[in-house]
Amino acid sequence: MTGDRQHGGLPMIGYYVHHQGRGHLHRALAVAEHCSTPVTVLSSLERPDHWQAEWVELPRDDTPARSDDTTAHGRLHWVPVHHAGLRTRMSTVSAWIERRRPTLLVSDVSVEVTLLARLLGVPVVAVAMRGDRRDPAHELAYDIADALLAPWPAALPEPGWPDHWTKKTLWTGGFSRFDHRLHRHPHHPRTVLLMLGAGGHDITEAQIDAARDATPNWHWQVLGGPAGWTPDPWPVLTSAEVIVTHGGQNAIAECAAARRPTIVLPQDRPYHEQHATARALQHAGLAVVVPDGWPAPERWPGLLARAAAHDGRRWARYAPGDGAERAAHALERLASDRAPVPA
Repeated sequence: MTGDRQHGGLPMIGYYVHHQGRGHLHRALAVAEHCSTPVTVLSSLERPDHWQAEWVELPRDDTPARSDDTTAHGRLHWVPVHHAGLRTRMSTVSAWIERRRPTLLVSDVSVEVTLLARLLGVPVVAVAMRGDRRDPAHELAYDIADALLAPWPAALPEPGWPDHWTKKTLWTGGFSRFDHRLHRHPHHPRTVLLMLGAGGHDITEAQIDAARDATPNWHWQVLGGPAGWTPDPWPVLTSAEVIVTHGGQNAIAECAAARRPTIVLPQDRPYHEQHATARALQHAGLAVVVPDGWPAPERWPGLLARAAAHDGRRWARYAPGDGAERAAHALERLASDRAPVPA
């Protein structure tokens, strides 16, 4: 799109992407790929080389770290006082909204960006997260959003949601950047892929070595963490007999796309998000879940045997393969419906 303003009431979507980990980014790119409506990403992450559309780089609001009333007395999540990064970040978003006049903004995820956009009169879709979201900040964001985008199936709802959240939820099923990749790599028997990701973890190399020693008939491979970041894990995802990973939404969606048996070790996160995801998967019988931390070495042989007995094709119940298209079409409908009528 050229020019500085959005004219004639044409739909346009802004997509805020949080900089923690890579899951928010992968989700946004997967959705944008299926949008014919122009999409602008606003993020502190670097613009990917293949991204051709507008990308608004936002300054960080957590460097340097500040501890001065970061929650506005418990009503918000991250608003450190007198922080230049926060001030410039929010003014950059506001200036972009004034200049481009989007018809919809997707927040994945930030209570503060959700609130800012809505205060500026822009309809907002908040990407929903599992876990206990009944704190004042989340309740505010979810209440004012025009819709909630839930990247999990409606058959596995998050318990405790009020009716007015459920009624405006867009259920897409899980989706990832790999949903349309071919399974060219037959799995190798007795192979384990430990996928740690980029969002932080509390697993040590000593624990991994102990698990290896306890399972001499299995070959372990590690992605993320001490092994470093791998841009394209798809070949090793699809070739592993068992995947071991944390409970982040994006990691689970990638395991589901690979259709491989999975052991989920939920990490401690705010609002118990990963444990909530793990409980849903355990309830549906889609994964082996270990909720109490990294297993002792002697537990690993049994866990791997249990997981290997799972039929990975059952993941289709969680991620049918078209979740990103569903999300894109729903967002485009909302962007079109909420576009202003030309004067």
